[in-house]
Amino acid sequence: MPSFKKCFNIRSRDFIHAGEASIAVQQLLKQMHVDSNLIRRIAICGYEGEMNVVMHGGDGLFCVEIDKNKIVLNISDDGQGIKDIAKVMEKGFSTATDEYREMGFGAGMGLPNMEKNADNMIIESENENGTTVQMTFFTKSA
Repeated sequence: MPSFKKCFNIRSRDFIHAGEASIAVQQLLKQMHVDSNLIRRIAICGYEGEMNVVMHGGDGLFCVEIDKNKIVLNISDDGQGIKDIAKVMEKGFSTATDEYREMGFGAGMGLPNMEKNADNMIIESENENGTTVQMTFFTKSA
């Protein structure tokens, strides 16, 4: 059972508030005196995951669970799901629209960056039933 859990709502296509959840988690971890390198990795993963929900996922939820040995991010959405997880994990593959590319997104590095920075990452997705990405980061005491 986590010793601390906090969740944030993410709204589809809400670019005005996009990134607020990952910033709030980053600030929380700083207040808890978590190692700065670990905070950086968590912030990268949180932001990438949050932006995926905003752009592709429909409405979603961003949760952080903190205990003595690990920090877990659970980012889920009620979107259309990922049809081919192996394909979206390829560096450079992107499903971003022209609109999102014009905004500076769509390099196809979001999920690969998340996998690179998390100690463990699990993606669960069903066609038309949304996606959940769980990323685990082990603390030094683990």
